[in-house]
Parts: sequence; structure tokens; C-alpha cells
Amino acid sequence: MKNQKEIETIDISRVSIDNTWSFSDKTVKDTSYATHGYYTYPAKFIPQLASRLIIEYSNENEIVVDPFMGSGTTIVEAIINNRRGVGLDINNIANLIGKVKTTPIDNIILSEVFTLLAFDLETRLNGNYSKYLKQAIEELQLNKRIDYWFRKNEKEQLLIILQRIKQIEHNDIRDFFLLAFAQILKSCSIWLQKSVKPTRDFSKEISEPLKLFLKQSQKMIKKHGEFNDLLADETKRNINKYRTIKLEDSRKIPCKNNEVTLIVTSPPYVTSYEYADLHQLPSLWFGYLDELSEFRKKFIGSAYKERESIDLKSSLAEEIFSLLGNNKKGREVINYFADMLESFNEMKRVLKKGGKACIVIGNTQFKGVKILNAEVFQEQFENIGFRTFNIIHREIPSKMLPSTRDISSGQFVKSTKSELKLAYPTEYILIMEKL
Repeated sequence: MKNQKEIETIDISRVSIDNTWSFSDKTVKDTSYATHGYYTYPAKFIPQLASRLIIEYSNENEIVVDPFMGSGTTIVEAIINNRRGVGLDINNIANLIGKVKTTPIDNIILSEVFTLLAFDLETRLNGNYSKYLKQAIEELQLNKRIDYWFRKNEKEQLLIILQRIKQIEHNDIRDFFLLAFAQILKSCSIWLQKSVKPTRDFSKEISEPLKLFLKQSQKMIKKHGEFNDLLADETKRNINKYRTIKLEDSRKIPCKNNEVTLIVTSPPYVTSYEYADLHQLPSLWFGYLDELSEFRKKFIGSAYKERESIDLKSSLAEEIFSLLGNNKKGREVINYFADMLESFNEMKRVLKKGGKACIVIGNTQFKGVKILNAEVFQEQFENIGFRTFNIIHREIPSKMLPSTRDISSGQFVKSTKSELKLAYPTEYILIMEKL
């Protein structure tokens, strides 16, 4: 007779693709409604996916958590659907994005501040702006690495724009325009525009900072009005009751034991350092980044961490490590699964009995070794007190990820060559129930 675990375990390899979860009919307009289009963020899932999970597995006024908040999609959808959203992320840029995207601001006040801001900036940047540049240099201390990515003219104009934004007294409105500033940085730099890797393009046609900033701000103000209209009046009046945004590690969820109904999250992938690279530009401008190597160490799965032997609660994870070997990539993968296990234990602490953890994750391979993230996660969850409630296999037609890996090096590359393989053509949603 089979034991309970054997009866409840779902074989991931046999789960067929469910086309109703691909949302392939959704346009960019559909997936960037309200505040969802504020910032170009790697590997974010579309709001329709988060919304469907939230509606199916929680009720109004219950707590929905995303411990790898990223761009804040889950939290936006939670509060729009009258839940209490709790989001945390170790990345300062994610913290700013999550806060701005979920904070209702009176659009009349927002527009008034923008009108004055636009007038001041047009005045300052019209003609000889040396006086304003000197003031900005005196007030702001910039990381020297900014010169690696920005030409002199754009750097100076951006410096004046940033200094003026920081003079806004209202914290929420200041953060709003800081996010608009962050969004335009790639277009104002020599970062290769269509690349998710940190690559310089010295022949790039650079966008004019002020024009781009004003356009981005106007777009966001219009979308913020749409967001305000979607929120219940009670939520708008008491936003800090219904939404919590924390700059925090995923292993420190700011909730009590057994009080959370649902977790909806998409953890970073094994090569998490690439996400750190992608946030370089705003992190440099906002003073969040001193040394890139130190910045990378903060992320899940850093190869720089030294660990004692740990029970990964997954024989498959141990097998993957043995195939990779005790090298930098092997250590990165083993640290990744160890970090994720600690995160899963924290999810268990805060979830109610019967509460669900919905984990969106894809499998990949590195130098011929299959990195079966979904299978490892399922095994880890089941070995710490969860059962597999359901597994959804979906295509990811609209997720922004580096699309291919070079077979020999395992690195993400931009190419359409036949010898390159899709890194994440499909992904899984593990729906794990706390016993």
C-alpha cells in the first residue's frame, strides 16, 4: 500500500502544458495596465497570472505574500483584489518599485508637482546650465562607475534632473519621480538597448534625458490615475494597513506564525547575479551600489558564500551538485538550493495550515547538466511539511528573460543560432499546501 506522500506526489515530468495559463492572447497594453508598466524588470510574471492565483486560492482581506517581490506585481494585484499584500525584496530598486507601484497618490497633487518640476527643469537645462550643474555636484556624490555607462552631456543633465527630484518634500511623490528617472537611465546610457546583459554600445543613439523623463512621468501619472480608480476607498484611506513593502531578505517575512493564506512568488533563477547586473544603473545613481562584487553577494545563490555542510532535503539537488562538481558553478547551485530551502521554511512558518505557496519557476541546463529547479523545489517542500496540491505547466511567451544559453559555456547570449537552446521555454507553477 502506498503511503500518503506517494499518493499525493505529482510527477512533474508528466504534467502537460495548460494553455489557459499562458495568457498568450494578452497584449503589452493588457499586461501593463495600471502601474504594471512603470519599470522594465527582468523575468517578471504578468499580472493576469498573479491575479488568477490570488482569486483562486485566497479570499478578500486575507494576507498574500511575495517574499521575492521584484517589480511588485503580486502586491499590486493583491490590493486591487481587496487582499492585504506583503512584499519584500533584498534589492533596493525592487523596494522602490514596489512602494511606488502600490502607493495611491492624489492625481491632482501629483500633476501639480509635475507641472512645477517640468518648468524648473526646462529652465535649468535651457542653455548654459553650469550654475545648476555645480550645485548638483556639490549636493550629490556620484559613483565613479557612472562614467563607464554615461557620456558627459547626458550625465550632466541627469545629474541636474536627479538633484531637482530630490528637492521634492513629499516622500511618496519624490519616490514616484525617482522611479521615472530610474526607468529612463538605460535609454540615456551606452548600455546596449536590447540587451539584458551589461554590454556597452559606443555607437548608440542616446535619448535626450529631459524629454524622456517628462514623457515617462506623464505616462506614469496617467497610469496612476487608473490604479487609484481600481483601489477600494478603504484601501486608499488605509494603505499601510493593506500593503506592506519591506527591504528585507526572503527568510525574514514580516508576518506572524500561521497568519498568511497565500504566497505567490517567482524566485530568482540559479544565475541570480545576472539580475544584480541588470539593476546597476539606478543602483549607481541612487548610491545603492559601491562595489558590484559586494552587491552580487546579497542575492540568492551567490557563489561567494561559504557554507558548512547542509541537508538540502533533496536527493536530486545533491545529484545535480555532484554532476556539476565542486567548482564556482557547482557552489552557486548548491548555495541556491540551500538558500531556497531556508526561504521555504520561512514560508512554512507564516502560512496557515492549508495555506498555499505558489512558486513560479522554470528548469534549465548548464553545460549539459539539467538544473531541475521545479523538481528540487517540490522535493524540498514535501520534505518539510507540505503536500503537492497542484502543478501547472505553462508556456512563457511574454516573460523578459535572456532567451538562450550557449551550450559550451552555459552563459546567456543573444543569438538565433541553431546550436543555442532556449533557457526557459516553459515554466511551472508549483502549488504546495502546508499540512
